[in-house]
Amino acid sequence: MKLTPVPAFEDNYLWMLYESGEALVVDPGDAAPVQAALQRLGARLVAILVTHHHRDHTGGIHALREATGAVVYGPASEVIPGPFTPHQGGDTVEALGLRFEVIDVPGHTAGHIAYYCNKPGPGQAPLLFCGDTLFSAGCGRLFEGTPAQMLASLERLSALPGDTRVCCAHEYTLSNLRFARAVEPDNAPLAAYQAQCEALRAQGTPTLPSTLALERQVNPFLRSREAGVVQSVASTRGTDPQDPVAVFAALRQWKNEFR
Repeated sequence: MKLTPVPAFEDNYLWMLYESGEALVVDPGDAAPVQAALQRLGARLVAILVTHHHRDHTGGIHALREATGAVVYGPASEVIPGPFTPHQGGDTVEALGLRFEVIDVPGHTAGHIAYYCNKPGPGQAPLLFCGDTLFSAGCGRLFEGTPAQMLASLERLSALPGDTRVCCAHEYTLSNLRFARAVEPDNAPLAAYQAQCEALRAQGTPTLPSTLALERQVNPFLRSREAGVVQSVASTRGTDPQDPVAVFAALRQWKNEFR
């Protein structure tokens, strides 16, 4: 099974899986780049996976469904351009011959879901399509959910196997890494990853997908219970270090204000 990020807008990735002339796409905010990719690959779109309702993730659904007849799957508690098949955490989606586990990850939006495929192909690492919940070295803003919800959602994702490929929906990595270095300036894996990602972007190459094992080393939002992160947040933001949700909330607010 082949995986490719389809760039859209300024920094979106519309992830596409394809094999044997068939494809699925995740969060198609714009139909045009998806249609161009399908033509280039000689593939027919059979399924659309949607993580949440924001327009840059749903704007191309109607045109793609009309043009291809692809089946649309999306979060049960959010408004997605219909018709679509609603799903919530604990459900499974069968598409492109693959089985995806649906995971509830509220925080960025109230009904945000993620899709996890443990076996995308022989010898291939698992796949996680996490929308705007988890980014490389970062996480999504809290537009509708609470810090407690987002912390629980990220910890749910972090518990997946370390070799899981993290397919985030935006190329925010360099910005996130600058903030992560401010939180943990002495984190050696983080410094090495920043240098790697800067080199990739200088060549016009995506930094994604990442892996969960790497994110556990470099992502402050997955490390918000680590002593170094707790100390940094407490000293910088005056937060109670004994309250994990307060630490996470302060960390997210710090990122919101970071320049």
